[in-house]
Amino acid sequence: MCLSQQADVYRLHPKYPAADDNEEGDSESSFVSGDTNRIGRRLQAEKTALLPLKGNVVPYGLYYVTLSIGNPPKPYFLDVDSGSDLTWVQCDAPCKSCAKVPHTLYKPKQGSLVPGKDPLCATVQAGSGHTRASSQQCDYDVEYADQSYSLGVLVRDSVRTLLTNGTVLTANSVFGCGYDQQGSLKVSPALTDGVLGIGSGMASLPSQWAKQGLIKNVIGHCISGGGRDGGYMFFGDDLVTTSAMSWVPMLGKPSTKYYNVGPAQMIIANKPLDKDVYGRRLGGIIFDSGSSYTYFTNQAYAAFLSAVKENLSGKQLEQDRSDPFLPLCWRKKKGFKSVADAAAHFKPLTLKFISAKKQMEISPEGYLVVNKKGNVCLGVLNGTTMGNVDTNILGDISLQGHLVVYDNEKNQIGWARADCQKIPKF
Repeated sequence: MCLSQQADVYRLHPKYPAADDNEEGDSESSFVSGDTNRIGRRLQAEKTALLPLKGNVVPYGLYYVTLSIGNPPKPYFLDVDSGSDLTWVQCDAPCKSCAKVPHTLYKPKQGSLVPGKDPLCATVQAGSGHTRASSQQCDYDVEYADQSYSLGVLVRDSVRTLLTNGTVLTANSVFGCGYDQQGSLKVSPALTDGVLGIGSGMASLPSQWAKQGLIKNVIGHCISGGGRDGGYMFFGDDLVTTSAMSWVPMLGKPSTKYYNVGPAQMIIANKPLDKDVYGRRLGGIIFDSGSSYTYFTNQAYAAFLSAVKENLSGKQLEQDRSDPFLPLCWRKKKGFKSVADAAAHFKPLTLKFISAKKQMEISPEGYLVVNKKGNVCLGVLNGTTMGNVDTNILGDISLQGHLVVYDNEKNQIGWARADCQKIPKF
């Protein structure tokens, strides 16, 4: 089993692409109808997986879930990333370069290699011009914007997770066995064992499970705000309250795997950041849970920063140029104890999506962090420093306090304000 042979294969750039009845009746038919409704709801609930989220924006810089892999099943912590679709775990195949991870390295079993002729191999490597794969195995190479990457092979094994009715979903799944991690992915000790890619591509676990008829291809995550950690996420459509959410269409399907909703007009203190009411010059917008912070195009960042500074004029805040925590931090005499303490000095950012005439309000808590020095820092960064030229990335910081739903069945993205500490119970 020649697992550690490096291949020249497709390099993905997922994180920054250049980017939460009335059943009464007096007839037999009414009782039958009532039974049917109850059974239908129960079966639907059986097809929704609910997973607690752990983590935060600062200091962890990520959110992760626990999935059980293998037989017998073993737990693994996976960093949730809606900007990529391949799930991978660090593994002993043997390992060439792995971080010290929370759990024992995953060890693939004989016969678990995905052959090069498997359609998912072509999906992972598609469009690269580098499709080297043998009849015995399919190699992958996932590269991130910080130039870290994971090299490995695709394997097939059982993945288990709890459903909302308390039973266990067991799915035959394809994922990456990563035997060579470089850059930030090999920093020890690592908080997670790998990455859970929940992008819309066919290689994502939700897409695979939907194809097997186990769930609907609907993904939701609810990241806690207000300085609280964690939250929850789900696979399936049982927890989606359509009427309470704002929906916009996904753009670029099926050619793109990213959750792109196109341009939006950006507004602070009732003042648009650009004269173009369609927001086209500021770039499109992608939802990406794999990014800790939010990244704007150069033009959008300059306009946003100018508006923020204008609204701070006359307030007792001073830029602290000696603070290396983030590019822009402010201090006040007594310091800030929390983001809520600092938020009164800033204005909400409103995104008006042109494609569906919907808007999303990002409170100051959605773009600010407070560090150990008691300074408040801007959690919106210039994306051009990461090679992101024409797309704005909404990262974890701006998705806090929202239930965000990626409905791949209907090609739409929805959101609603939510208390993400209240994990749904069944």
